[in-house]
Amino acid sequence: MDKKEQIDTLVDLLVRADNEGFVRNLLEDLFTYKEIGDLASRLNVALLLDNGVSYSEIEKQTGASATTIARVSKCLNHGAGGYQEAIRILKDKSVE
Repeated sequence: MDKKEQIDTLVDLLVRADNEGFVRNLLEDLFTYKEIGDLASRLNVALLLDNGVSYSEIEKQTGASATTIARVSKCLNHGAGGYQEAIRILKDKSVE
């Protein structure tokens, strides 16, 4: 498989996964604890940015660097739409 096919396989697996335990175990096998934390931190930064929190306040609250916050902001505003969809899903879940 080429790289695109490998990525497609991973995406397909994640889309089909309907078991929280499986997803947690897969993340733990695929990534280090720090990498999982970094992913979660970036999502948290996106949520804070979406709520209008300033860069300086996000730095204080999360410890994320200005560079990371700027990168997340760029993706949030001009990326592939993943952050926006994740935020929408999380907002929908909180309404339930």
